[in-house]
Amino acid sequence: MNSNQWMSLLGLANRARKIISGEELALKEIRSGRAKLILLSADASQNTTKKITDKCNFYNVPLKTVESRELLGQAIGKEARVVVAVLDGGFARKLVTLLD
Repeated sequence: MNSNQWMSLLGLANRARKIISGEELALKEIRSGRAKLILLSADASQNTTKKITDKCNFYNVPLKTVESRELLGQAIGKEARVVVAVLDGGFARKLVTLLD
């Protein structure tokens, strides 16, 4: 996977205010049905990974894993982030193709 492409697109989605970062906020977006894609860092804790995975499976939200929390945070111009919820269908579809 080309990390520059998905990171650039995630940064663009952030500037368009189409993402939410943080575990609790992401869970809220999954429950409300607004989350179109969840990005989870590979170095997330087991508890966080299980909680996010279970919610995504229950609410049928696609889940993709990225290498590290530092990369995820860097992509949106913030410190390390473990979970990011993408709220726009277009951004979500393109990110899925770039992360596959």
